Amino acid sequence: MSRSTSTRYPVELRERAVRMVTEIRSDHESEWAAMTQVAQLLGIGTPETVRKWCRQAEVDTGRRPGTTSDDSAELKRLKRENAELKRA
Repeated sequence: MSRSTSTRYPVELRERAVRMVTEIRSDHESEWAAMTQVAQLLGIGTPETVRKWCRQAEVDTGRRPGTTSDDSAELKRLKRENAELKRA
């Protein structure tokens, strides 16, 4: 099973990376170039990780359609609870 990014990278680092991409985007020819630089500066394994964080931040703020982090966490909790009730 793959490791969750929430345990590999602290929330503060993810938030900082998203902020940095927003701040330096205008200095680069593309958003991907900004994400690549932020990944290198912060020691994040791949720019794809930063891209996913940026997209999720857009969903969480309502600028992009999708499932918010809070909704996803609630769904996960309910599925766990449902599985526990089935076992009991």
